[in-house]
Amino acid sequence: QVQVVESGGGLVQAGGSLRLSCAASGLLFRAYHMGWFRQAPGKEREEVSCISFNGIPTYYRDSVKGRFTISRSNAENTLYLQMNNLRPEDTATYFCAATNGGDCVPLNALGAWGQGTLVTVSS
Repeated sequence: QVQVVESGGGLVQAGGSLRLSCAASGLLFRAYHMGWFRQAPGKEREEVSCISFNGIPTYYRDSVKGRFTISRSNAENTLYLQMNNLRPEDTATYFCAATNGGDCVPLNALGAWGQGTLVTVSS
């Protein structure tokens, strides 16, 4: 059974940085594309960034390009999201998931969603 545990969220001022981590288990991590998604209060879950099984970023949401960097460690079964120059509109619960390699959208996520990690950016 695939399990993911997200961590690294918190409260930060606008312009600050956070690094999110996602520890995955129950799957052959190095064989799966992975993605970060987020959901703000009252809004639908949306894609943030995706990365191929071998570490090539395949998608960034326009609003995070140049500020966020997705990466992974297949040796440690861990996915990362470095978030710099955070904005209040980045406030959301962030989730990670394995994907089926199609478009980077929540619909293509595999397995159950984790609890997510809350990122709050104050202005």
